[in-house]
Amino acid sequence: MYSLCSGDATQVCLHGCCMVKPFSAPDPQKRVPRPRSTAADCRREFAATTAACFFSNTQFTNHESLPSLQESFTQFQEAYPLYSETEQADQIRAQEYYHLSHSNHTCLDYIGIGLFSHCQIQIMSSSPTTIASTSSPPSNLPSPQSLNIPLFGISYKSVNLKSQLQYGGQESALESAMKRKIMSYLNISENDYSMVFTANRTSAFKLLAESYPFQSSKKQLLTVYDYESEAVEAMVDISEKRGAKVMSAEFSWPRLRINSAKLKKMVVRNKKKKKRGLFAFPLQSRMTGARYHYLWMNIAQENGWHVLLDACGLGPKDMDSFGLSLFHPDFLICSFYKVFGENPTGFGCLFVKKSCVPILEASTSTGIVNLVPAKKLSQLPGDSSGTDTEPEKTSKFEFQEELHTSSSFSGPLTIQTTLSGRFEYEQGETSELPTTEGTAKHDKSETSKIIEMEKLADLFQQKNKVSGKEGLEIECRGLDHVDSLGLVLISRRARDLINWLVNALTKLHHPNTEERSPLVKIYGPKIKFDRGPALAFNVFDWKGEKIEPILLQKLADRNNISLSYGFLHHLWFSDKYEAEKQRVIERRETGAKGMVENKRKGKDDLGITVVTAALGFLTNFDDIYRLWAFIARFLDADFVEKERWRYTALNQKTIEV
Repeated sequence: MYSLCSGDATQVCLHGCCMVKPFSAPDPQKRVPRPRSTAADCRREFAATTAACFFSNTQFTNHESLPSLQESFTQFQEAYPLYSETEQADQIRAQEYYHLSHSNHTCLDYIGIGLFSHCQIQIMSSSPTTIASTSSPPSNLPSPQSLNIPLFGISYKSVNLKSQLQYGGQESALESAMKRKIMSYLNISENDYSMVFTANRTSAFKLLAESYPFQSSKKQLLTVYDYESEAVEAMVDISEKRGAKVMSAEFSWPRLRINSAKLKKMVVRNKKKKKRGLFAFPLQSRMTGARYHYLWMNIAQENGWHVLLDACGLGPKDMDSFGLSLFHPDFLICSFYKVFGENPTGFGCLFVKKSCVPILEASTSTGIVNLVPAKKLSQLPGDSSGTDTEPEKTSKFEFQEELHTSSSFSGPLTIQTTLSGRFEYEQGETSELPTTEGTAKHDKSETSKIIEMEKLADLFQQKNKVSGKEGLEIECRGLDHVDSLGLVLISRRARDLINWLVNALTKLHHPNTEERSPLVKIYGPKIKFDRGPALAFNVFDWKGEKIEPILLQKLADRNNISLSYGFLHHLWFSDKYEAEKQRVIERRETGAKGMVENKRKGKDDLGITVVTAALGFLTNFDDIYRLWAFIARFLDADFVEKERWRYTALNQKTIEV
């Protein structure tokens, strides 16, 4: 009923994904012309199908009148018959991330990629010497709190970024293997790019800002973000202090598309300058799901800009959708977290095109890290000190942790053999297998076990032809699962789910009002074939007053739904929407202190605080239905007050919500 084509509007759909009505049996002697559908036709058909097949001409004014989960899913499958082809993602979720179902947790506050699966962590926790493991959930696994888990973390080092990129440093087998894994996943060639590990996304932006020649060449910084980002703000502040002129793209209300005319003027002006500065571009908004054409990067490069591609907000396989083989940014930043739905800690990666390394300036700053063994870990960490969770303020599980002081990320090491046939364990250091607590030395049975495992490892090495520095291989099931699904299936799944959610939210209206005012306001793209899997919205009461996003997030958290909130800015209103601008734009009270005279800062404090939901490749229909049903409860004018009293009664104390 709809197309999966992602080409330009002038291209013809040759993938057979535009479903057409079947013909009657044709005369074999007579040729029947085959209908040709352009990508633009397929997109229009998709939008029409989404709008018509779900609750057509229906408004829900009571949360108790919503159709059941099963009824809604049946309608969903009828409208999107190709969704069933993404069943593999459901199988991966059931086998590798079964903790989501067991905890009845709906995780919609992550965007990005996880390195490991929950099942992998549990298997490594129960059997540190595992070489190959099954994909089925282990039964009766011991608690990770009671185990000495072979994990690795990050250790900060103060080095010169330029020297590190030019000459490198002492690199462990672990780091070498992780680099190969990540660069292979991102389709990045080691011949073209150098890479450093950073503590998080913000650290990567800071490192580049401190090393890029803003000061010596009086270059500019041009950013394209419709939301406030801690990482981008850090880059802006450092760049300004180093003499850069900072400019920002603006986004036209109400669809929040790039104001192309203004951005083009900023990109192509002053043609006399050969190198004008740094163009920071994200390809899609992490908050609204708006997607931007990558040709903007090409235009920028043609006009003398160095291009920074922010890949942190991209979907799992979006790098394959345009390919670095077609476009090579000068700099690229991405980040990885640990386990989806459980642990947002991780690290960032900064890639620099080797031809651009000489232009960087020497600067010593913190942010570059080594991957090292975590010496002590009592529980899976619950903080987000490794990977930034901005721009949103995310809710987190309250895990207690006991980490080594130098570590802020942990992940399993699958023990493999080196080229010499010995075991590689934790950061590439050869050692005996770890002994259990209270054991002084290995007995004969343990020794024979080591020999048997060495033989298995030798076979593994011969079968897989292990190569690279010391031959260490790391199993990152999170990345492997994404690769196994591929771009088409992941994109199809996310597209169907996010558009159903958008359509369903717009069907919620307050009762007993003259115009049945909508409960939800969505910012950015609505139903759209090529929108991203992120959604920015606000909920309004029957009086038309906005329910504070932080309050809504807390209430969602009580219902085991993890959402985020953030701040939209750099919004541009035409004269047509001037009256609406006065109603929707707000000034944050938490603006930068001491910056009153700074016009840019003052302007950045104007915007809209919103709730955000992000869908990952593991998100299923149950997740988005639960969110829809939760938001529908705000149709009850007393819902918030009821929740406040219920919480007080359960906890025997009053708490602000």
